[in-house]
Amino acid sequence: MIALSLAEIAGIVGGQPYDVPDQSVTVTGPVVIDSREVRQGSLFAAFAGERVDGHDYAQGAVEAGATAVLAARPVGVPAIVVDDVVAALGALARAVVERLGTAVVALTGSAGKTSTKDLIAQLLERKAPTVWTPGSLNNEIGLPLTALRATAETRHLVLEMGARGIGHIHYLANLTPPSIGLVLNVGSAHIGEFGSREAIAQAKGELVEVLPEDGAAILNADDPLVRAMASRTKARVLLFGEAPDADVRGENVRLTDDGRPAFTLHTPTGCSDVTLRLYGEHHVSNALAAAAVAHELGMSVTEIADALSGAGTLSRWRMEVTERPDGVTVVNDAYNANPESMKAALRALAAMGKARRAAGGRTWAVLGQMAELGDSSLAEHDAVGRLAVRLNVSKLVAVGGREASWLQLGAYNEGSWGEESVHVSDAQAAVDLLRSELRPGDVVLVKASRSVGLEKVALALLETTEGEVAVR
Repeated sequence: MIALSLAEIAGIVGGQPYDVPDQSVTVTGPVVIDSREVRQGSLFAAFAGERVDGHDYAQGAVEAGATAVLAARPVGVPAIVVDDVVAALGALARAVVERLGTAVVALTGSAGKTSTKDLIAQLLERKAPTVWTPGSLNNEIGLPLTALRATAETRHLVLEMGARGIGHIHYLANLTPPSIGLVLNVGSAHIGEFGSREAIAQAKGELVEVLPEDGAAILNADDPLVRAMASRTKARVLLFGEAPDADVRGENVRLTDDGRPAFTLHTPTGCSDVTLRLYGEHHVSNALAAAAVAHELGMSVTEIADALSGAGTLSRWRMEVTERPDGVTVVNDAYNANPESMKAALRALAAMGKARRAAGGRTWAVLGQMAELGDSSLAEHDAVGRLAVRLNVSKLVAVGGREASWLQLGAYNEGSWGEESVHVSDAQAAVDLLRSELRPGDVVLVKASRSVGLEKVALALLETTEGEVAVR
């Protein structure tokens, strides 16, 4: 963060200094919410959670080098006390971003946010110093923490924005007003909370409503609900996708023998070929979205194509592909799941296994619950199970309770029987099954909603220690 005195911070957040002998002392380090991450000059923001109260760690944070604490009550060490720590953190982020004048890129969507954010970050980093959301810290706490990592050298700030209700995106976008707003898609993620895809579109479109007239709204030309958001913004609209009228579009989309997408990138300044390092055709849309942002910020088509072709995965457990010494390939996509991303991952698995089938390799889909689908949950899990059969996935392992049984039932009703699909109770049971049956050339996809914790399966399969290793 840029250096600010405690007096300046108190003025920005409307707080009262307590136990601060010298208000001219400056915060020069990062703003953190975990006392273990404190560095010299940090500001420690204390949150009272359900299990842990950050105020209890205030003294330790100062002893570790924090200049002061942002708190809801006096804590016996230098602190700025406010009524609402979340609101104060947001106010501080907005003030810092306004002082820096950094170009802010904000993106949202039902699926692909983190992967696209990672691509944008890798493209823009080639042009100038860039700060981006780590992982999926895209809420009212994670977003300002990311913004506060920006320094005087930062030229691009790339912020992922999530929503669990109407008004959430509007709130986040007003904390760090973007000049470029990107909407990827409108799918079924969190439909149990929103009620309909139209309501999701209403929430996601709040991003383009806050853009200034001299800003840019980058919209998915292939998604009708996103394309329609053009009428909700006063900013210039730039379309991306495979549609013929997209300003930034992909043509001749195909998959390499090992399942990597390749296409010809067209922008208003020319065209160039791209072959991604990522797996699965769904990444084409993500790459085109990232290309549109990079084009808007002045990168040439050859620079964009080169950067896309060299970009990898920055965030954990998102189509992480690892080949074991014995020839088994593990695809850890267990960070989260919704119907769209689950189907995309299955198609990627099928493509990766295509070249291996000739040598006897098999494809395994180890799948668990997709959360927050409301009344559509049964139908969506059934549909995923059916798709696994239609894609000729060799083995479906459905892990967990009721929703997993629906996955397995969908596969059975589509024509899977015998050992082609199986329902197991938990992650350890899945690991035991896989360890006994995997053979060289097999590809294993592991995917479920974050709450299921199926990354334990992938991590156990990649464990190098000899002997039995329990899932942790």
